[in-house]
Amino acid sequence: MHVQVKILNPKIGQEPNFPLPNRATDGSAGIDLRACIDEPITVKAGETVLVKTGLAIYIADPNYVGLIMPRSGLGHKHGIVLGNLTGVIDADYQGELMVSIWNRSQTDYILQPAERMAQYLVVPVMRPEFDIVDDFSDISIRGTGGFGSSGTH
Repeated sequence: MHVQVKILNPKIGQEPNFPLPNRATDGSAGIDLRACIDEPITVKAGETVLVKTGLAIYIADPNYVGLIMPRSGLGHKHGIVLGNLTGVIDADYQGELMVSIWNRSQTDYILQPAERMAQYLVVPVMRPEFDIVDDFSDISIRGTGGFGSSGTH
Protein backbone atom coordinates (compact mmCIF):
# COMPACT_ATOMS: atom_id res chain seq x y z
CA MET A 1 0.00 0.00 0.00
CA HIS A 2 1.19 3.51 -0.79
CA VAL A 3 -0.01 6.81 0.67
CA GLN A 4 0.99 10.27 -0.44
CA VAL A 5 2.95 12.47 1.98
CA LYS A 6 3.33 16.19 1.38
CA ILE A 7 6.11 18.01 3.23
CA LEU A 8 4.66 21.37 4.29
CA ASN A 9 7.60 22.68 6.28
CA PRO A 10 11.01 22.94 4.55
CA LYS A 11 12.81 21.91 7.77
CA ILE A 12 11.56 18.34 7.37
CA GLY A 13 14.18 16.24 5.65
CA GLN A 14 16.65 19.14 5.52
CA GLU A 15 17.61 19.64 9.17
CA PRO A 16 19.12 16.82 11.27
CA ASN A 17 16.46 17.02 14.00
CA PHE A 18 13.62 16.98 11.46
CA PRO A 19 13.97 13.70 9.54
CA LEU A 20 11.59 12.56 6.83
CA PRO A 21 8.66 10.54 8.22
CA ASN A 22 9.72 6.97 8.98
CA ARG A 23 9.25 4.10 11.37
CA ALA A 24 11.63 4.01 14.33
CA THR A 25 12.16 0.25 13.87
CA ASP A 26 11.11 -2.43 11.38
CA GLY A 27 8.57 -3.62 13.95
CA SER A 28 6.98 -0.20 14.49
CA ALA A 29 3.32 -0.07 13.52
CA GLY A 30 3.31 3.62 12.66
CA ILE A 31 5.46 6.65 11.99
CA ASP A 32 6.39 9.16 14.63
CA LEU A 33 4.82 12.60 14.38
CA ARG A 34 7.18 15.33 15.47
CA ALA A 35 6.44 18.79 16.82
CA CYS A 36 7.10 21.07 13.86
CA ILE A 37 7.77 24.16 15.96
CA ASP A 38 10.56 26.75 15.97
CA GLU A 39 10.97 27.04 19.73
CA PRO A 40 9.92 25.04 22.80
CA ILE A 41 6.29 25.26 23.91
CA THR A 42 5.36 25.02 27.58
CA VAL A 43 2.22 22.92 27.95
CA LYS A 44 0.92 23.89 31.36
CA ALA A 45 -0.59 21.28 33.69
CA GLY A 46 -4.14 20.57 32.55
CA GLU A 47 -3.70 22.57 29.31
CA THR A 48 -4.34 21.44 25.73
CA VAL A 49 -2.42 22.87 22.76
CA LEU A 50 -2.63 22.21 19.02
CA VAL A 51 0.75 21.44 17.46
CA LYS A 52 1.63 21.34 13.76
CA THR A 53 3.44 18.37 12.23
CA GLY A 54 4.51 19.98 8.96
CA LEU A 55 3.00 17.01 7.09
CA ALA A 56 -0.11 16.28 5.09
CA ILE A 57 -0.91 12.62 4.39
CA TYR A 58 -3.44 11.57 1.75
CA ILE A 59 -4.56 7.95 1.92
CA ALA A 60 -7.15 8.24 -0.90
CA ASP A 61 -8.60 4.72 -0.33
CA PRO A 62 -11.78 4.96 1.81
CA ASN A 63 -11.16 1.43 3.05
CA TYR A 64 -8.39 2.81 5.27
CA VAL A 65 -8.12 5.50 7.93
CA GLY A 66 -5.21 7.30 9.52
CA LEU A 67 -5.13 7.29 13.32
CA ILE A 68 -3.11 9.65 15.47
CA MET A 69 -2.26 7.85 18.68
CA PRO A 70 -0.41 8.90 21.83
CA ARG A 71 3.11 7.76 22.59
CA SER A 72 3.01 5.49 25.60
CA GLY A 73 6.25 6.78 27.16
CA LEU A 74 5.06 10.41 27.11
CA GLY A 75 1.72 9.41 28.60
CA HIS A 76 3.13 7.23 31.36
CA LYS A 77 6.19 9.29 32.31
CA HIS A 78 4.89 12.82 31.76
CA GLY A 79 1.09 12.68 31.45
CA ILE A 80 1.24 13.89 27.83
CA VAL A 81 -1.61 12.34 25.84
CA LEU A 82 -3.91 13.45 23.04
CA GLY A 83 -6.62 15.98 23.78
CA ASN A 84 -9.07 13.99 21.67
CA LEU A 85 -7.62 10.64 22.85
CA THR A 86 -7.42 9.33 19.26
CA GLY A 87 -7.25 11.45 16.12
CA VAL A 88 -9.23 10.08 13.19
CA ILE A 89 -7.88 11.26 9.83
CA ASP A 90 -10.26 10.30 7.03
CA ALA A 91 -8.86 8.91 3.78
CA ASP A 92 -9.95 11.99 1.81
CA TYR A 93 -8.39 14.58 4.17
CA GLN A 94 -5.47 16.44 2.59
CA GLY A 95 -4.68 19.16 5.14
CA GLU A 96 -1.83 19.41 7.61
CA LEU A 97 -1.86 16.88 10.42
CA MET A 98 -2.24 18.66 13.74
CA VAL A 99 -1.84 17.00 17.12
CA SER A 100 -3.92 17.99 20.12
CA ILE A 101 -1.49 17.67 23.04
CA TRP A 102 -3.06 17.45 26.51
CA ASN A 103 -0.98 17.65 29.65
CA ARG A 104 -3.07 15.65 32.11
CA SER A 105 -0.35 15.84 34.78
CA GLN A 106 0.11 18.32 37.60
CA THR A 107 3.45 19.50 36.18
CA ASP A 108 4.15 21.79 33.22
CA TYR A 109 5.81 20.05 30.26
CA ILE A 110 8.17 21.64 27.75
CA LEU A 111 7.62 20.29 24.23
CA GLN A 112 10.81 20.64 22.19
CA PRO A 113 11.12 21.34 18.45
CA ALA A 114 11.14 18.04 16.49
CA GLU A 115 10.16 16.05 19.59
CA ARG A 116 8.27 12.86 18.83
CA MET A 117 4.84 13.67 20.26
CA ALA A 118 2.45 11.14 18.70
CA GLN A 119 2.32 8.35 16.17
CA TYR A 120 0.38 7.88 12.94
CA LEU A 121 -1.07 4.52 11.95
CA VAL A 122 -2.98 3.46 8.84
CA VAL A 123 -5.59 0.78 9.53
CA PRO A 124 -8.37 -0.90 7.54
CA VAL A 125 -11.94 0.31 7.94
CA MET A 126 -15.02 -1.87 7.68
CA ARG A 127 -17.71 -0.04 5.72
CA PRO A 128 -20.93 -1.94 6.50
CA GLU A 129 -24.31 -1.19 5.03
CA PHE A 130 -26.84 -0.60 7.79
CA ASP A 131 -30.21 -2.36 7.75
CA ILE A 132 -32.96 -0.61 9.69
CA VAL A 133 -34.94 -3.23 11.67
CA ASP A 134 -37.74 -3.28 14.22
CA ASP A 135 -36.13 -6.18 16.11
CA PHE A 136 -32.75 -7.86 15.98
CA SER A 137 -32.56 -11.27 14.32
CA ASP A 138 -30.94 -12.79 17.44
CA ILE A 139 -31.22 -11.93 21.13
CA SER A 140 -27.79 -11.87 22.74
CA ILE A 141 -27.11 -13.03 26.27
CA ARG A 142 -26.19 -9.47 27.20
CA GLY A 143 -29.28 -7.91 25.64
CA THR A 144 -29.95 -4.29 26.62
CA GLY A 145 -28.61 -4.33 30.20
CA GLY A 146 -26.49 -1.18 29.79
CA PHE A 147 -23.31 -0.18 31.59
CA GLY A 148 -21.92 -2.90 33.83
CA SER A 149 -24.45 -5.47 32.68
CA SER A 150 -21.78 -8.10 31.94
CA GLY A 151 -20.58 -8.10 35.56
CA THR A 152 -17.71 -6.62 37.52
CA HIS A 153 -15.16 -9.49 37.44
